[in-house]
Amino acid sequence: MSAEPPPPSTERVVIESYPTYEGAQRAVDFLADSGFPVERTAIIGSDLRMVETVLGRLTRGRAALAGAGSGAWFGLLVGLLLSLFAAGSHTVLVLLLSGIVYGAVFGAVFGFIGHALTGGRRDFTSRSRIVAGRYDVVADPQVAEEAKNAIVELNSRES
Repeated sequence: MSAEPPPPSTERVVIESYPTYEGAQRAVDFLADSGFPVERTAIIGSDLRMVETVLGRLTRGRAALAGAGSGAWFGLLVGLLLSLFAAGSHTVLVLLLSGIVYGAVFGAVFGFIGHALTGGRRDFTSRSRIVAGRYDVVADPQVAEEAKNAIVELNSRES
């Protein structure tokens, strides 16, 4: 039987705050490397905001191309599933290729029509992510002092 970690405490102590997630992750990694019970810690992001990075203009042609790519992958999956029931290797190849082609054609058509139906709204592609303004490394009160001492050691090594 495996030992269950203790339930997380709702009143954890802030050990250190970092402006980036990588800094907080580096601190917890250091704690883990030091043998600290990291299952009693957490990284909490505060002041959350969504950042959407615009990647480029979306035209009907690009929408059709993206649809063709997605459709080709879906067609490949369907072709693979159908090939499980195929009699010979020649039939498997035909099923795979036709699945890719039909998937790409239907994907391109649906991508083109889908974009055309938006009526010019959202004519760009983007990538969204959630970013925090601050990342706090917190620990259960019983081990907080030990964690603070370890982080002080990490900070002295990095300075």
